[in-house]
Amino acid sequence: MALRRAYRITLALVALLSTAACVPQNNAPKAASAAAPAVTMAPGAPVTAAPIAVETAAPQPRTATYNCAGGGRITIDNLGTSLHVLSPDGTAEDLPAAPANQNSRYGAAHDAIVIDGREALVMKGGKTPVTCKR
Repeated sequence: MALRRAYRITLALVALLSTAACVPQNNAPKAASAAAPAVTMAPGAPVTAAPIAVETAAPQPRTATYNCAGGGRITIDNLGTSLHVLSPDGTAEDLPAAPANQNSRYGAAHDAIVIDGREALVMKGGKTPVTCKR
């Protein structure tokens, strides 16, 4: 009985840890998509660190208007730890960062916005996600 429980706990931990490994745990920028060239070293050669190219995106503006597919338009006030979103129908909504330690994904309940460069993916509960461009 105890062995069966240990087996179940082990399976759950493996699944949890593998999922956590897929999610960035800090606010570090993404590495450049270009692969680094292969390096061969002679035996006994000193090991030195090669510089790493890092992709840096321009920071998001404080207030931006996005034109959405289907003709809609939203205005987003980026407050850093949250977004203030003004929808085409005039409703306003505040979405906190989710998780709190990053600045590209925001959401509450069944609504979310993912900002990637000049694009924002707007997801509303029960509706098809819409891509909007600045």
